[in-house]
Amino acid sequence: MANRPILFYGLDAMRMAGITDVGIVVGDTHQEIKDAVGDGSAFGLRVQYIAQEAPLGLAHAVKISQPYLQESPFVMYLGDNLVRDGIGDFVQEFRQHQCDAQILLAHVGNPSAFGVAELDAKGRVLRLEEKPQAPKSDLALVGVYMFDASVYEAVNAIRPSARGELEITDAIQYLVDHGRRVRASIVQGWWKDTGKLEDLLEANRLVLSGLQGRIEGRVDAASQVEGQVVVEAGAVVEASVLRGPLILGAGALVRKSYIGPFTSIAAQCVVEDSEIEHSIVLEAAQIRGIGSRIESSLVGRNVRVFRGDLRPKTYKFMVGDNSEIQLF
Repeated sequence: MANRPILFYGLDAMRMAGITDVGIVVGDTHQEIKDAVGDGSAFGLRVQYIAQEAPLGLAHAVKISQPYLQESPFVMYLGDNLVRDGIGDFVQEFRQHQCDAQILLAHVGNPSAFGVAELDAKGRVLRLEEKPQAPKSDLALVGVYMFDASVYEAVNAIRPSARGELEITDAIQYLVDHGRRVRASIVQGWWKDTGKLEDLLEANRLVLSGLQGRIEGRVDAASQVEGQVVVEAGAVVEASVLRGPLILGAGALVRKSYIGPFTSIAAQCVVEDSEIEHSIVLEAAQIRGIGSRIESSLVGRNVRVFRGDLRPKTYKFMVGDNSEIQLF
């Protein structure tokens, strides 16, 4: 988001809530995460890493974190979630009410895609269900949870779901069923679970909307800059139009191109003779000679997008796993 890993926003939220000790549960991408976060000092945190041998569920992540957490109350923050106003107020509520668990909820239009909570008339948690076909409410579980040590009884008591995971919704339901104090708070500002492209782009749009423009790189006299535009140090813009809000990363090059609103261009990218808007372009990607406008897209690291000179005109792709291409 705005040229920062999503995980960084979660770490910022932890620090701003007064939390200083953080354990990050890692799997196959552990080295990449360690390289980015280090010991946490850059974020004002003390970070340790907790290895999970396989993606066996969020409740499993809590279970294996017990030696690190011991008896302390804690916040579990899913690394792909963004909460606009942070979590400081919710952490304070959890401390004040001294409940066993606190969940965050948000009204959504597609509750069947989330864990869903059902509350009684007084706002008490009755039931939780993971991705229900017939949701009992439109209140989705936000990926931020607060627990005391009673959660360990729950995660050790539940069994894997049909998809083979220890579900955090089942663990929380166990707490409810056994008379524990489970409190719910409604998130009033925006919240995004960035697991899908459209949510990723929307979150990027929301973050970019709050940027303050600044030009630290070089923009030549033949270029136009409109709106909230960030050009980081070492970036070069030549004979182009930048229409914000947008961010252009360090060392990037934009030549004879149009970069439109809500676009993040990461460090060392090249955009030449092309148009792009409402998109995210990751580090060292190249977009060259694309006559049609690229929009609502995610371009990965070191990707090359270019127009060939073959006749007759054909499409030729090399596309990674789980990708999506839409042609018009």
